[in-house]
Amino acid sequence: MTSLFQLEPTLGFLLFLVITLAFLGGVVFTGFRAKRPIHLTLVVFAVLSLGITIYFAERLGELYDLETAGMIYPVHLFFAKTTTAAYLLPVLSGIATIRNPVRKNLHRRIAFLILALTVVTAVTGTWMVMVSERL
Repeated sequence: MTSLFQLEPTLGFLLFLVITLAFLGGVVFTGFRAKRPIHLTLVVFAVLSLGITIYFAERLGELYDLETAGMIYPVHLFFAKTTTAAYLLPVLSGIATIRNPVRKNLHRRIAFLILALTVVTAVTGTWMVMVSERL
């Protein structure tokens, strides 16, 4: 039996990017519907899926000379690292919202900021790979 982590990097990355985006869509949907138990479950799966997506992104990056992408390489790394660390913010604001529902709007704004950062990270990553030389 083949391990999930033995998938070809491009296929693994694209597959888990789509899965992560689906989970994030579910997170947004259940958040707006105030379906807390499902929302929290989907948050966990989205974060786990994001971690697997990052694993495959790293493996995909090994197939390219990313330095040949020029300035987009450090820009993407900045957004990738910032976004990954920033995923703690909606988790923390979500916990604060559970304790005090008045914080719901702040949590929503933070969550959408992180989603926007995720899109920017995906776009800069795609751009970086597209202009890099394959090894």
